[in-house]
Amino acid sequence: MRRWRNNIFHWRTLMYDQDHRGEPSTAAIGGHPIHPMLVPFPIAFLVGTLASDIAYMSTGDAFWARASIWLLGAALVSGAFAAVAGLIDFATVRSARIRAGWIHALGNVTAVLMSVISFILRMSQTDPLVTGGELTLSLVVVGLLLVTGWLGGELVFRYRIGMVGGRRASEVPPAGTPTYDRGARHAAE
Repeated sequence: MRRWRNNIFHWRTLMYDQDHRGEPSTAAIGGHPIHPMLVPFPIAFLVGTLASDIAYMSTGDAFWARASIWLLGAALVSGAFAAVAGLIDFATVRSARIRAGWIHALGNVTAVLMSVISFILRMSQTDPLVTGGELTLSLVVVGLLLVTGWLGGELVFRYRIGMVGGRRASEVPPAGTPTYDRGARHAAE
């Protein structure tokens, strides 16, 4: 048991001693990456589309089918803006083009293409309704978003892509240390 704990401690020490400076985003405003600011909108709209599809299937009320169309349209428009910012970072930040970055990008492109197909299917109907195929598309899209969202988090938090400046992990205060207190101490010195 003691040997196992020593190995874990040694691993964590090595990890903290590495230089963990981030690589800033190229699509940024005032140093703040644009892509993470935009992605919550299409995600929320696509999850809302699934929720309103389920509501339609449960109630049969055409209101929910119309809500799905509007939510899906909003997801496609806001997703286009998020995709442009993500593509700029993917094309210009070399460290983003790792396996997780490729899966994140291709998964999101797939989700958008499936959403376009769903939108075309919905717009081609004369009466607002949600079919089993459209509900299935919504389910698959939200499932893809779970995977690509996780990988997007990995790109930021594990690989530090889009991080501004950054400090060595050894310079970061321990958990529980109030940051305002640390700043005040440094300002006084």
